[in-house]
Amino acid sequence: MSLRYAVLGLLARRPSTGYELTQTFDRSLSTSWHAGHSQIYPELAKLEAAGLINLVGEGARRSKTYGITDTGRAELRRWLVEAEPDRSQRSESGLRLFLTPLLDPADRMQTFERDLAHVEHELAALEALQADQADTAEPEVFAPQVDLGIRVNTVLRDWLREQIESASA
Repeated sequence: MSLRYAVLGLLARRPSTGYELTQTFDRSLSTSWHAGHSQIYPELAKLEAAGLINLVGEGARRSKTYGITDTGRAELRRWLVEAEPDRSQRSESGLRLFLTPLLDPADRMQTFERDLAHVEHELAALEALQADQADTAEPEVFAPQVDLGIRVNTVLRDWLREQIESASA
């Protein structure tokens, strides 16, 4: 259900094509929510059918630009303000880290190093996005969320480094 609201939120930010939404998911939301073309395009059709978004333009190669309607803004607001969030989380990475004490030291080290490489890659991508945002004339509405992603990944990076260091000792 959150995909619906992620798409509404991105369209509230600015009208976009399905391709642009996919790019935004890949760049900005990848630490919180992943969605590809195969999920985004059907969701756009559902949102349009529900009157929450509408077609605001067509471009080259039959690309369609969608914008959020007043009804869509009201629904997004209701979900953000009034609906109680589902605070349960499923994280395969988190589960794997929880279970690493079951591994022998060499396998545990390999797991930590693999995860550290991933976190450092994510952190670099978020820092590049933050730098790109700083270079734009118009302030980025989601800049605080990019900052949050950087902070969360920094903590995870530091924790993984500590685990590697203590496993090496």
